[in-house]
Amino acid sequence: MLFTFPAVIATMPFIVAAPLTNPDKTVNFDALDSHVASTRAKVLRGLDNFEKNTGAPHPSALQGAQKRASVGNDLYEYKELWFGTISVSIPSEDFFVAYDTGPGCGQPCDGHHIYGPSTSETAVDLQRAFFLEYVSEESISGQQYNDTVSISGLTATDQTIGVASWISPGFRSADFLADGIVGMAFKSISRFGANPVFQNLVSQGKTDEPVFAFGFLPLGPQLYIGGTNPGMYTGDFSYVPVIASGFWQIIMDNVLGNGEILLTNVPAVIDSGTDLIHGLPADVATLYEAIGGTDASGTYRPGYYTFPCNNVPKVNFTLGGTSFGISAEQFNLGAIFYGSPNCVGAIVATHAISSWIVGHAFLANVYTVFDVANMRIGFATPVDT
Repeated sequence: MLFTFPAVIATMPFIVAAPLTNPDKTVNFDALDSHVASTRAKVLRGLDNFEKNTGAPHPSALQGAQKRASVGNDLYEYKELWFGTISVSIPSEDFFVAYDTGPGCGQPCDGHHIYGPSTSETAVDLQRAFFLEYVSEESISGQQYNDTVSISGLTATDQTIGVASWISPGFRSADFLADGIVGMAFKSISRFGANPVFQNLVSQGKTDEPVFAFGFLPLGPQLYIGGTNPGMYTGDFSYVPVIASGFWQIIMDNVLGNGEILLTNVPAVIDSGTDLIHGLPADVATLYEAIGGTDASGTYRPGYYTFPCNNVPKVNFTLGGTSFGISAEQFNLGAIFYGSPNCVGAIVATHAISSWIVGHAFLANVYTVFDVANMRIGFATPVDT
């Protein structure tokens, strides 16, 4: 049986199931479409779970829409998914997990490391079933258990996990390397209505500080639990308060295009489980109009914009009074087709919630710390490697 941890929106590196750019530097439109649909569905699931858990709609829901230590954990990339290691049960077993949302069993489990509650001295059957369905029509079902979970030596007891008795073929090991998925958001958007593992580590006094952080460096990305890694950033953090429970949601001071302030007071969910940057359609149209972009809805796909490949726009987000830029490498998803002078931008128009969803295309340019106790997110300049 595979397993999944509570929380639907995660704040750990995980992106999409396939690269968004082909080897010839053109856009992989199939992967791009899949990613956009998956992100929208993921957010809608979070909104639905929030309402079920709290009895009230999330503030960002659109009307009528679907409802004591500090340690580093190295992450590994495969097909733009980000993985790390976690230990479950006593005696402990190590599992290779994706730090985000998402998936037996039968044949699809072949090749995965299987978790068996019957072999754990600390597993407790909660007598509650779960079922998760994904935009790709893949699904997972099983039972909820409490067990002991460790990340890099920090141990949480009575952690709720979902133990899958069925997974769809899309989660076979050849297509999905992870043995499970770990959420890093909040209880209010958990399908299980339970604390994610980091909140349990904090409440049980296992971390030096109630924060976790991650950075993407060329030498290797890293999740840091219970503090920050000074070797991965320079200067001070610029902090922004979290404005709504559930998601890691803030207000960006402004969005700049080629040095000009184009948008102000922009709500944004900070989600490392998203590859792109998803903006409200009117906002995205304003941005691209100012930076020389072209709406590609009529020629390629709805919500996408193009720009001249030889003139990548400079886009910055101001957070906590500090401006952080998006590199040309992250902004440019590739040419529309081989030899085309036009490229696709990493900021796309999505109408899932009344907020932007800011993913890896921006987060790869900063070092980010998530502060649970003070309900804020800090951004700093990563070290220049």
